[in-house]
Amino acid sequence: MVVYDVTKFLEDHPGGDEVLRSATGKDATDNFEDVGHTDRAIEMMNELYNVGEIDTSTIPKKTAYKPPKQPQYNQDKTSEFIIKLLQFLVPFAILGLAVGIRFYT
Repeated sequence: MVVYDVTKFLEDHPGGDEVLRSATGKDATDNFEDVGHTDRAIEMMNELYNVGEIDTSTIPKKTAYKPPKQPQYNQDKTSEFIIKLLQFLVPFAILGLAVGIRFYT
């Protein structure tokens, strides 16, 4: 893999300098070939300063991200059954209180 210094070409690049900057520090071969550059563009590439070559065997393999396994956090340590029971009973208690107030007033 060949490394190029395209600094002098940033302002003249037809696709804008963002295209070149987005490829900084990585292999842009596929990006370059996918665009379908002309023979002149390929010649210009050969004229740009060749910084060196990278030994591809030294590039680390990408690994898939695996989030760490964490236990479910229960701050107050209340059992889930009690919480579900309260979620069911509290609305009925409020409804009963409202009916009782309405009935006695």
